[in-house]
Amino acid sequence: MSGEEEWRPRTELGRMVMEGKITSIYEIFEMGYRIKEVEIVDALLPDLVDEVIDITLVQKQTDAGERSRFRALVAVGNMDGLVGVGLGKAQRVRTAIEKAIRDAKLNIYPIRRGCGSWECGCGEPHSLPFKVWGKCGSVEVTLIPGPKGLGLVIGDTAKTVLRLAGVKDCWSKTRGDTRTAVSFAYATFNALKMTWKMMTPRDWAS
Repeated sequence: MSGEEEWRPRTELGRMVMEGKITSIYEIFEMGYRIKEVEIVDALLPDLVDEVIDITLVQKQTDAGERSRFRALVAVGNMDGLVGVGLGKAQRVRTAIEKAIRDAKLNIYPIRRGCGSWECGCGEPHSLPFKVWGKCGSVEVTLIPGPKGLGLVIGDTAKTVLRLAGVKDCWSKTRGDTRTAVSFAYATFNALKMTWKMMTPRDWAS
């Protein structure tokens, strides 16, 4: 593709991806690399879905007067265990969204799914393997495994993040001002990241 031909990797990780030495996004996480080039994600995950969660007009007082910009909050995911959340600011909405998509891709993170609900036990990865907790700002989110068919019992902002991650069923508990979309989205994202951080060597083997 023309986009790949134009990409000139600036990092060792980017060069390994371009040379075909790394062919899976999971190899990057296993080796502990940090993704610094969005083209890496585009190359390994061409089918990522992005969704705008919130757009806000923000104003900042400067010496030249009041400056207004748009802030976009976006989530990306493959609906199969990978999700990212990002922010972007610009004078135009479209540019703010594009920046947020790039930020979300650079923040892409694997999550572990499962069937951790005592009410279910189907063994399918429709929910979470265990209860997880995340925080951002004043918002705290606890995600609890739910039975198949339950759906996502949580606010719309978090639903978007969970759906793009591939989680279909879960209960939740929240504290703080969940009307603050940025904090709510990142608290949910941080909770999901705990499913990966709590993995064991046995999980790798499986």
